[in-house]
Amino acid sequence: MHNPEAETLERKLIEQRQLEGLRRTLARVRTNPAYHARLGGVTPEEIGALEDWRRLPFLTKEALRDAYPYGLACVPREAFRRVHMSSGTTGNPILNPYTAGDIAQWAEVMARCYRAAGVTAQDIIQVTPSFGLFTGGFGFHYGAEAIGAMVIPIGGGRTLLQLRLMRDLKSTVLAAIATYPLRLLEVAREERFDLRSLALRVGIFGSEPWSDELRARIEQALGIETFDLIGMTETGGPGMGIDCRARAGIHVWEDHYYVEVIDLRSGAPVPDGSEGELVVTTLTREGLPLVRYRTHDLTRVLDREPCACGRTHLRLDRLRGRTDDMVIYRGVNFYPRQVEALLLGHAGVGHEYQILLETAEGGERMTLLVEVEPGLDPAAGERIRRELRDLLGLSPEIRWMKPGEIPRREGKAVRVLDHRRA
Repeated sequence: MHNPEAETLERKLIEQRQLEGLRRTLARVRTNPAYHARLGGVTPEEIGALEDWRRLPFLTKEALRDAYPYGLACVPREAFRRVHMSSGTTGNPILNPYTAGDIAQWAEVMARCYRAAGVTAQDIIQVTPSFGLFTGGFGFHYGAEAIGAMVIPIGGGRTLLQLRLMRDLKSTVLAAIATYPLRLLEVAREERFDLRSLALRVGIFGSEPWSDELRARIEQALGIETFDLIGMTETGGPGMGIDCRARAGIHVWEDHYYVEVIDLRSGAPVPDGSEGELVVTTLTREGLPLVRYRTHDLTRVLDREPCACGRTHLRLDRLRGRTDDMVIYRGVNFYPRQVEALLLGHAGVGHEYQILLETAEGGERMTLLVEVEPGLDPAAGERIRRELRDLLGLSPEIRWMKPGEIPRREGKAVRVLDHRRA
Protein backbone atom coordinates (compact mmCIF):
# COMPACT_ATOMS: atom_id res chain seq x y z
CA MET A 1 0.00 0.00 0.00
CA HIS A 2 1.10 3.57 -0.57
CA ASN A 3 -0.54 4.96 2.59
CA PRO A 4 -1.42 2.01 4.84
CA GLU A 5 -2.73 4.13 7.71
CA ALA A 6 -5.27 5.87 5.49
CA GLU A 7 -6.14 2.88 3.31
CA THR A 8 -6.97 0.58 6.25
CA LEU A 9 -9.00 2.90 8.47
CA GLU A 10 -11.84 1.34 10.41
CA ARG A 11 -15.29 2.19 9.05
CA LYS A 12 -16.07 4.44 12.03
CA LEU A 13 -12.91 6.48 11.44
CA ILE A 14 -13.58 6.70 7.69
CA GLU A 15 -17.01 8.16 8.38
CA GLN A 16 -15.57 10.56 10.95
CA ARG A 17 -13.01 11.83 8.44
CA GLN A 18 -15.69 12.15 5.80
CA LEU A 19 -17.87 14.27 8.07
CA GLU A 20 -14.90 16.51 8.79
CA GLY A 21 -14.14 16.69 5.07
CA LEU A 22 -17.72 17.63 4.19
CA ARG A 23 -17.60 20.49 6.65
CA ARG A 24 -14.26 21.69 5.26
CA THR A 25 -15.69 21.58 1.75
CA LEU A 26 -18.64 23.71 2.85
CA ALA A 27 -16.25 26.17 4.48
CA ARG A 28 -14.39 26.48 1.16
CA VAL A 29 -17.63 26.97 -0.74
CA ARG A 30 -18.60 29.85 1.60
CA THR A 31 -15.72 31.86 0.12
CA ASN A 32 -17.67 31.98 -3.18
CA PRO A 33 -20.99 33.81 -2.65
CA ALA A 34 -22.59 32.43 -5.84
CA TYR A 35 -21.66 28.83 -5.01
CA HIS A 36 -22.73 29.27 -1.38
CA ALA A 37 -26.10 30.65 -2.50
CA ARG A 38 -26.67 27.58 -4.69
CA LEU A 39 -26.53 25.48 -1.54
CA GLY A 40 -29.10 27.63 0.24
CA GLY A 41 -26.55 29.25 2.51
CA VAL A 42 -26.03 26.11 4.60
CA THR A 43 -23.12 26.33 7.05
CA PRO A 44 -20.65 23.64 8.15
CA GLU A 45 -22.19 23.65 11.61
CA GLU A 46 -25.50 22.48 10.17
CA ILE A 47 -23.95 19.20 8.99
CA GLY A 48 -24.10 17.08 12.11
CA ALA A 49 -24.12 13.68 10.39
CA LEU A 50 -23.42 12.22 6.95
CA GLU A 51 -27.16 11.90 6.34
CA ASP A 52 -27.53 15.70 6.57
CA TRP A 53 -25.59 15.98 3.32
CA ARG A 54 -28.60 14.66 1.40
CA ARG A 55 -30.45 17.90 2.08
CA LEU A 56 -28.12 19.79 -0.24
CA PRO A 57 -28.95 20.23 -3.94
CA PHE A 58 -27.13 18.35 -6.66
CA LEU A 59 -24.44 19.97 -8.77
CA THR A 60 -24.85 19.30 -12.49
CA LYS A 61 -22.60 19.32 -15.51
CA GLU A 62 -24.69 22.18 -16.92
CA ALA A 63 -24.04 24.29 -13.82
CA LEU A 64 -20.30 23.75 -14.18
CA ARG A 65 -20.46 24.74 -17.84
CA ASP A 66 -22.50 27.84 -17.03
CA ALA A 67 -19.83 28.83 -14.50
CA TYR A 68 -17.09 28.91 -17.16
CA PRO A 69 -14.34 29.86 -16.66
CA TYR A 70 -14.00 30.38 -12.88
CA GLY A 71 -17.51 31.09 -11.62
CA LEU A 72 -17.46 28.33 -8.98
CA ALA A 73 -13.76 28.50 -8.06
CA CYS A 74 -13.15 28.73 -4.32
CA VAL A 75 -9.64 30.13 -4.15
CA PRO A 76 -8.19 33.45 -5.43
CA ARG A 77 -6.79 33.49 -8.94
CA GLU A 78 -3.30 33.90 -7.46
CA ALA A 79 -3.56 30.42 -5.94
CA PHE A 80 -4.08 28.68 -9.31
CA ARG A 81 -1.15 26.56 -10.45
CA ARG A 82 -2.80 24.66 -13.31
CA VAL A 83 -6.03 24.33 -15.23
CA HIS A 84 -7.44 21.24 -16.88
CA MET A 85 -10.53 21.07 -19.03
CA SER A 86 -13.16 18.54 -20.04
CA SER A 87 -13.47 17.48 -23.65
CA GLY A 88 -17.17 18.18 -23.88
CA THR A 89 -18.61 18.63 -27.36
CA THR A 90 -21.53 20.94 -26.54
CA GLY A 91 -21.63 24.28 -24.78
CA ASN A 92 -18.84 25.67 -22.65
CA PRO A 93 -16.14 23.27 -21.50
CA ILE A 94 -15.74 22.50 -17.80
CA LEU A 95 -12.61 24.19 -16.52
CA ASN A 96 -11.02 22.95 -13.31
CA PRO A 97 -8.42 25.17 -11.59
CA TYR A 98 -5.80 23.37 -9.48
CA THR A 99 -3.92 24.69 -6.47
CA ALA A 100 -0.59 23.31 -5.35
CA GLY A 101 -2.56 21.33 -2.78
CA ASP A 102 -4.80 19.89 -5.51
CA ILE A 103 -1.79 18.67 -7.49
CA ALA A 104 -0.35 17.04 -4.37
CA GLN A 105 -3.73 15.40 -3.63
CA TRP A 106 -3.86 14.08 -7.18
CA ALA A 107 -0.42 12.51 -6.85
CA GLU A 108 -1.43 10.89 -3.56
CA VAL A 109 -4.57 9.16 -4.83
CA MET A 110 -2.90 8.08 -8.07
CA ALA A 111 -0.01 6.62 -6.09
CA ARG A 112 -2.53 4.57 -4.10
CA CYS A 113 -4.04 3.35 -7.36
CA TYR A 114 -0.69 2.21 -8.69
CA ARG A 115 0.09 0.32 -5.52
CA ALA A 116 -3.35 -1.32 -5.53
CA ALA A 117 -2.43 -2.64 -9.00
CA GLY A 118 0.81 -4.09 -7.67
CA VAL A 119 3.02 -1.41 -9.25
CA THR A 120 6.25 -0.54 -7.40
CA ALA A 121 9.27 1.72 -7.73
CA GLN A 122 10.98 -0.99 -9.80
CA ASP A 123 8.42 -0.70 -12.60
CA ILE A 124 8.71 1.23 -15.87
CA ILE A 125 5.43 2.96 -16.65
CA GLN A 126 4.52 3.95 -20.20
CA VAL A 127 1.95 6.75 -20.11
CA THR A 128 -0.06 6.79 -23.35
CA PRO A 129 -2.94 9.24 -22.59
CA SER A 130 -2.28 12.73 -23.91
CA PHE A 131 -0.60 15.46 -21.90
CA GLY A 132 -2.48 18.75 -22.09
CA LEU A 133 -5.85 20.01 -20.98
CA PHE A 134 -7.03 16.40 -20.76
CA THR A 135 -6.20 15.12 -17.27
CA GLY A 136 -5.11 11.60 -18.17
CA GLY A 137 -1.41 11.94 -18.92
CA PHE A 138 -0.52 14.18 -15.99
CA GLY A 139 -2.42 12.07 -13.46
CA PHE A 140 -0.58 8.90 -14.43
CA HIS A 141 2.70 10.84 -14.44
CA TYR A 142 2.30 12.38 -10.97
CA GLY A 143 1.29 9.08 -9.40
CA ALA A 144 4.25 7.28 -10.95
CA GLU A 145 6.67 9.88 -9.63
CA ALA A 146 5.07 9.64 -6.17
CA ILE A 147 5.89 5.92 -5.93
CA GLY A 148 9.37 6.43 -7.39
CA ALA A 149 8.83 4.54 -10.64
CA MET A 150 10.42 5.38 -13.99
CA VAL A 151 8.06 7.13 -16.42
CA ILE A 152 8.00 7.10 -20.21
CA PRO A 153 5.73 10.15 -20.88
CA ILE A 154 5.06 9.51 -24.56
CA GLY A 155 1.43 10.65 -24.53
CA GLY A 156 -1.15 9.86 -27.20
CA GLY A 157 -0.76 8.44 -30.70
CA ARG A 158 2.34 7.19 -32.57
CA THR A 159 1.31 3.61 -31.90
CA LEU A 160 4.19 1.88 -33.67
CA LEU A 161 6.64 4.02 -31.70
CA GLN A 162 4.73 3.10 -28.55
CA LEU A 163 5.32 -0.57 -29.27
CA ARG A 164 8.99 -0.10 -30.06
CA LEU A 165 9.58 1.87 -26.86
CA MET A 166 7.73 -0.76 -24.84
CA ARG A 167 10.05 -3.39 -26.24
CA ASP A 168 13.32 -1.46 -26.20
CA LEU A 169 12.85 0.25 -22.81
CA LYS A 170 11.21 -2.84 -21.28
CA SER A 171 8.05 -1.12 -20.07
CA THR A 172 6.26 -3.18 -17.45
CA VAL A 173 3.13 -1.05 -16.95
CA LEU A 174 0.82 0.33 -19.63
CA ALA A 175 -1.32 3.33 -18.66
CA ALA A 176 -4.04 4.08 -21.21
CA ILE A 177 -7.63 4.91 -21.96
CA ALA A 178 -9.60 1.69 -22.02
CA THR A 179 -9.78 1.12 -25.79
CA TYR A 180 -6.20 2.11 -26.67
CA PRO A 181 -4.83 -1.44 -26.16
CA LEU A 182 -7.05 -2.46 -29.07
CA ARG A 183 -5.16 -0.05 -31.30
CA LEU A 184 -1.85 -1.46 -30.06
CA LEU A 185 -2.99 -4.95 -31.02
CA GLU A 186 -4.08 -3.83 -34.49
CA VAL A 187 -0.80 -2.07 -35.26
CA ALA A 188 1.17 -5.03 -33.94
CA ARG A 189 -0.73 -7.29 -36.35
CA GLU A 190 -0.31 -4.91 -39.30
CA GLU A 191 3.42 -4.42 -38.68
CA ARG A 192 4.06 -8.04 -37.69
CA PHE A 193 5.34 -6.84 -34.36
CA ASP A 194 6.06 -9.67 -31.94
CA LEU A 195 4.06 -8.99 -28.79
CA ARG A 196 6.04 -11.74 -27.03
CA SER A 197 9.03 -9.36 -27.05
CA LEU A 198 7.29 -7.08 -24.54
CA ALA A 199 7.89 -7.09 -20.79
CA LEU A 200 4.44 -5.73 -19.92
CA ARG A 201 2.77 -7.25 -16.87
CA VAL A 202 0.18 -4.64 -15.77
CA GLY A 203 -2.33 -2.48 -17.62
CA ILE A 204 -4.20 0.38 -15.90
CA PHE A 205 -7.06 1.60 -18.05
CA GLY A 206 -9.91 4.07 -17.63
CA SER A 207 -11.67 7.12 -19.08
CA GLU A 208 -14.48 5.08 -20.67
CA PRO A 209 -16.59 2.06 -19.69
CA TRP A 210 -15.21 -1.29 -20.89
CA SER A 211 -16.83 -4.66 -20.53
CA ASP A 212 -15.54 -7.75 -18.75
CA GLU A 213 -15.43 -9.48 -22.13
CA LEU A 214 -13.19 -6.77 -23.59
CA ARG A 215 -11.02 -6.94 -20.48
CA ALA A 216 -10.54 -10.68 -20.98
CA ARG A 217 -9.54 -10.22 -24.63
CA ILE A 218 -6.95 -7.54 -23.80
CA GLU A 219 -5.45 -9.59 -20.98
CA GLN A 220 -5.15 -12.68 -23.15
CA ALA A 221 -3.67 -10.84 -26.14
CA LEU A 222 -1.09 -8.84 -24.17
CA GLY A 223 -0.47 -11.36 -21.40
CA ILE A 224 -1.09 -8.78 -18.67
CA GLU A 225 -3.23 -8.21 -15.60
CA THR A 226 -5.54 -5.21 -16.03
CA PHE A 227 -7.02 -2.76 -13.56
CA ASP A 228 -10.00 -0.43 -13.93
CA LEU A 229 -9.30 3.18 -12.92
CA ILE A 230 -12.03 5.78 -12.34
CA GLY A 231 -12.01 9.57 -12.11
CA MET A 232 -12.84 12.55 -14.30
CA THR A 233 -11.82 16.14 -14.94
CA GLU A 234 -14.47 17.42 -12.54
CA THR A 235 -13.19 15.33 -9.61
CA GLY A 236 -9.58 16.29 -10.33
CA GLY A 237 -8.72 13.62 -12.89
CA PRO A 238 -8.05 9.87 -12.74
CA GLY A 239 -7.34 8.45 -9.30
CA MET A 240 -10.69 8.52 -7.51
CA GLY A 241 -10.58 4.73 -7.30
CA ILE A 242 -9.36 1.47 -8.80
CA ASP A 243 -10.02 -2.24 -8.47
CA CYS A 244 -7.36 -4.30 -6.71
CA ARG A 245 -5.99 -7.77 -7.39
CA ALA A 246 -8.90 -9.31 -5.47
CA ARG A 247 -11.20 -8.26 -8.35
CA ALA A 248 -13.98 -7.51 -5.87
CA GLY A 249 -14.92 -4.01 -7.00
CA ILE A 250 -13.40 -0.55 -7.34
CA HIS A 251 -12.01 0.93 -4.14
CA VAL A 252 -12.96 4.60 -3.73
CA TRP A 253 -10.56 6.62 -1.56
CA GLU A 254 -13.20 7.69 0.93
CA ASP A 255 -10.96 10.08 2.83
CA HIS A 256 -10.84 12.17 -0.37
CA TYR A 257 -14.24 11.50 -1.97
CA TYR A 258 -17.71 11.00 -0.53
CA VAL A 259 -19.85 8.98 -2.94
CA GLU A 260 -23.57 8.29 -3.13
CA VAL A 261 -25.60 6.18 -5.55
CA ILE A 262 -29.01 7.65 -6.34
CA ASP A 263 -32.15 6.81 -8.28
CA LEU A 264 -31.95 8.47 -11.69
CA ARG A 265 -35.45 9.93 -11.55
CA SER A 266 -36.14 10.78 -7.91
CA GLY A 267 -32.58 11.55 -6.78
CA ALA A 268 -33.18 9.50 -3.63
CA PRO A 269 -30.39 7.20 -2.39
CA VAL A 270 -30.70 3.56 -3.44
CA PRO A 271 -29.78 0.62 -1.19
CA ASP A 272 -26.31 -0.88 -1.46
CA GLY A 273 -26.34 -3.43 -4.27
CA SER A 274 -28.87 -1.50 -6.37
CA GLU A 275 -27.79 0.27 -9.51
CA GLY A 276 -28.07 4.02 -9.85
CA GLU A 277 -26.18 7.18 -10.75
CA LEU A 278 -22.90 7.94 -9.01
CA VAL A 279 -22.79 11.24 -7.10
CA VAL A 280 -19.44 12.58 -5.87
CA THR A 281 -18.46 15.16 -3.27
CA THR A 282 -14.77 16.06 -2.99
CA LEU A 283 -13.39 16.30 0.53
CA THR A 284 -9.89 17.63 -0.08
CA ARG A 285 -10.02 19.53 -3.39
CA GLU A 286 -9.44 23.28 -3.08
CA GLY A 287 -9.74 25.04 -6.44
CA LEU A 288 -13.10 23.59 -7.50
CA PRO A 289 -14.64 21.55 -4.67
CA LEU A 290 -17.64 19.50 -5.76
CA VAL A 291 -20.81 19.24 -3.68
CA ARG A 292 -23.05 16.33 -4.71
CA TYR A 293 -21.97 16.26 -8.33
CA ARG A 294 -24.07 14.04 -10.59
CA THR A 295 -21.50 12.22 -12.69
CA HIS A 296 -23.94 10.43 -15.06
CA ASP A 297 -22.01 7.19 -14.38
CA LEU A 298 -24.03 4.07 -13.60
CA THR A 299 -22.82 1.78 -10.83
CA ARG A 300 -23.73 0.31 -7.44
CA VAL A 301 -22.11 -0.05 -4.02
CA LEU A 302 -20.86 -3.62 -3.75
CA ASP A 303 -19.41 -3.72 -0.27
CA ARG A 304 -18.39 -1.56 2.69
CA GLU A 305 -16.60 -4.37 4.54
CA PRO A 306 -12.81 -4.81 4.40
CA CYS A 307 -11.48 -6.32 1.17
CA ALA A 308 -9.27 -9.37 0.90
CA CYS A 309 -6.45 -7.00 -0.05
CA GLY A 310 -6.68 -5.37 3.39
CA ARG A 311 -8.12 -2.06 2.23
CA THR A 312 -11.24 -0.92 4.03
CA HIS A 313 -12.66 1.74 1.69
CA LEU A 314 -15.99 0.93 0.04
CA ARG A 315 -16.07 -0.80 -3.31
CA LEU A 316 -18.17 0.14 -6.31
CA ASP A 317 -19.12 -2.10 -9.19
CA ARG A 318 -17.34 -1.38 -12.47
CA LEU A 319 -19.09 1.43 -14.32
CA ARG A 320 -21.76 -0.04 -16.60
CA GLY A 321 -22.19 3.06 -18.73
CA ARG A 322 -23.32 6.65 -18.56
CA THR A 323 -26.83 7.99 -18.44
CA ASP A 324 -26.01 10.24 -21.40
CA ASP A 325 -24.70 7.22 -23.37
CA MET A 326 -28.05 5.47 -23.18
CA VAL A 327 -29.55 4.84 -26.61
CA ILE A 328 -33.31 4.82 -27.17
CA TYR A 329 -34.38 2.93 -30.29
CA ARG A 330 -38.01 2.16 -31.02
CA GLY A 331 -38.82 2.50 -27.34
CA VAL A 332 -36.00 0.20 -26.19
CA ASN A 333 -33.33 1.61 -23.86
CA PHE A 334 -29.85 0.08 -24.01
CA TYR A 335 -26.16 0.93 -23.53
CA PRO A 336 -23.36 0.29 -26.06
CA ARG A 337 -21.44 -1.73 -23.48
CA GLN A 338 -24.30 -4.26 -23.42
CA VAL A 339 -23.92 -4.77 -27.16
CA GLU A 340 -20.14 -5.03 -26.81
CA ALA A 341 -20.38 -7.74 -24.16
CA LEU A 342 -22.71 -9.76 -26.35
CA LEU A 343 -20.56 -9.44 -29.49
CA LEU A 344 -17.30 -10.39 -27.78
CA GLY A 345 -18.85 -13.62 -26.59
CA HIS A 346 -18.55 -14.97 -30.14
CA ALA A 347 -15.33 -16.37 -31.60
CA GLY A 348 -14.18 -14.61 -34.76
CA VAL A 349 -15.97 -11.36 -33.93
CA GLY A 350 -13.61 -8.42 -33.61
CA HIS A 351 -13.53 -5.78 -30.92
CA GLU A 352 -14.47 -2.91 -33.23
CA TYR A 353 -18.12 -2.16 -33.84
CA GLN A 354 -20.46 0.78 -34.41
CA ILE A 355 -24.18 1.22 -33.93
CA LEU A 356 -25.64 3.19 -36.83
CA LEU A 357 -29.06 4.78 -36.27
CA GLU A 358 -30.92 6.32 -39.21
CA THR A 359 -34.35 7.57 -40.14
CA ALA A 360 -36.05 5.20 -42.56
CA GLU A 361 -39.34 5.22 -44.37
CA GLY A 362 -41.97 4.44 -41.78
CA GLY A 363 -39.68 4.81 -38.75
CA GLU A 364 -36.11 4.16 -37.70
CA ARG A 365 -33.42 1.74 -38.79
CA MET A 366 -30.56 0.32 -36.76
CA THR A 367 -27.50 -1.23 -38.38
CA LEU A 368 -24.77 -2.92 -36.39
CA LEU A 369 -21.39 -2.64 -38.13
CA VAL A 370 -19.06 -5.35 -36.83
CA GLU A 371 -15.51 -6.22 -37.85
CA VAL A 372 -14.98 -9.96 -38.11
CA GLU A 373 -12.11 -12.29 -38.86
CA PRO A 374 -11.98 -14.19 -42.18
CA GLY A 375 -13.70 -17.54 -42.03
CA LEU A 376 -16.32 -16.50 -39.48
CA ASP A 377 -18.97 -19.16 -38.95
CA PRO A 378 -21.88 -18.14 -41.24
CA ALA A 379 -24.33 -19.02 -38.47
CA ALA A 380 -22.79 -16.43 -36.11
CA GLY A 381 -24.95 -13.66 -37.52
CA GLU A 382 -28.17 -15.43 -36.72
CA ARG A 383 -26.98 -16.31 -33.22
CA ILE A 384 -26.08 -12.69 -32.55
CA ARG A 385 -29.42 -11.48 -33.89
CA ARG A 386 -31.23 -13.93 -31.64
CA GLU A 387 -29.28 -12.84 -28.57
CA LEU A 388 -29.83 -9.16 -29.32
CA ARG A 389 -33.54 -9.82 -29.63
CA ASP A 390 -33.80 -12.06 -26.55
CA LEU A 391 -31.54 -10.08 -24.22
CA LEU A 392 -32.01 -6.48 -25.32
CA GLY A 393 -35.15 -6.48 -27.44
CA LEU A 394 -33.25 -5.28 -30.53
CA SER A 395 -33.52 -6.49 -34.12
CA PRO A 396 -30.85 -4.62 -36.10
CA GLU A 397 -29.47 -5.34 -39.51
CA ILE A 398 -25.94 -6.74 -39.03
CA ARG A 399 -23.27 -5.77 -41.53
CA TRP A 400 -19.94 -7.62 -41.41
CA MET A 401 -16.85 -5.47 -41.95
CA LYS A 402 -13.25 -6.40 -42.68
CA PRO A 403 -10.64 -5.78 -39.96
CA GLY A 404 -9.64 -2.10 -40.06
CA GLU A 405 -12.68 -1.04 -42.10
CA ILE A 406 -14.36 0.88 -39.27
CA PRO A 407 -12.62 4.30 -38.94
CA ARG A 408 -10.32 4.74 -35.92
CA ARG A 409 -9.79 7.96 -34.02
CA GLU A 410 -7.43 9.12 -31.32
CA GLY A 411 -9.00 9.13 -27.88
CA LYS A 412 -12.24 7.47 -26.87
CA ALA A 413 -13.88 5.10 -29.32
CA VAL A 414 -17.04 6.26 -31.11
CA ARG A 415 -19.59 3.48 -30.75
CA VAL A 416 -22.85 5.19 -31.76
CA LEU A 417 -23.54 7.12 -34.99
CA ASP A 418 -26.99 8.66 -34.55
CA HIS A 419 -28.13 10.11 -37.89
CA ARG A 420 -31.81 10.21 -37.04
CA ARG A 421 -33.64 13.45 -37.61
CA ALA A 422 -34.45 15.28 -34.39
